[in-house]
Amino acid sequence: MASDPDTSRRSWDREELPTGEAKVEAVRAMFDSIAPRYDLVNRIMTFRLDTRWRRHAVRRLGLAPNSRVLDLASGTGDLCIDLQRAHLRPLSMDLSFGMLAADRSRAPRTQADILRLPVANHAVDGVTCGFALRNLLDLPTFFAELSRVVRPGGRVALLDVGVPRNRLIRWGNSIYFGRIVPRIGGLLSDPAAYRYLPKSVAYLPEPEVLVRWLSEAGFTDVQHRGLSGGITQLLTATRI
Repeated sequence: MASDPDTSRRSWDREELPTGEAKVEAVRAMFDSIAPRYDLVNRIMTFRLDTRWRRHAVRRLGLAPNSRVLDLASGTGDLCIDLQRAHLRPLSMDLSFGMLAADRSRAPRTQADILRLPVANHAVDGVTCGFALRNLLDLPTFFAELSRVVRPGGRVALLDVGVPRNRLIRWGNSIYFGRIVPRIGGLLSDPAAYRYLPKSVAYLPEPEVLVRWLSEAGFTDVQHRGLSGGITQLLTATRI
């Protein structure tokens, strides 16, 4: 009997974005799949701007040397490397074992659901997270976890893709991110994953909502910045 084409397709290769626990499993499996060539595709599709965005996030974190920083959804460890260069002490956590296996930072690493961090209250000085907010099941729960584990006065810096305010930039970005990026990803890695990633922007709420949720979770000085014309966004905040 022929297999049902809908059930044989990968869970992240559907017209409708997955929700609930199906989203969690799809994200885990997808990142396991693309881990081996993840860095290569990122560098090509962002023209290496991703390296600039991460360095900017670390600068905006603004922590003293030797501060302990959790890098969540750490992937292959790019942010951990930038944290180490800034003389900070990163701990790498990711849901995807494939990503952790490809980590190049040599930072201590743990496979974990970052909505339920295996970390004591107020145990770290800061948190970074790069391009993963849209992949999380529940952002208010995530922000509450950040508030729990970061000490008072500690800092967070959270990167993700953005939607440019300028209509011309937004149009060009939608063409590039929606049509060109999937072709690049398809040539170099998993085509299904790079069809999913542009669509996953729809998971993100408006910047004003992100700022409000962080404030309600126990953070002050919450700031939202658009980078590179707004194609990327950075949230920074201080734990009360």
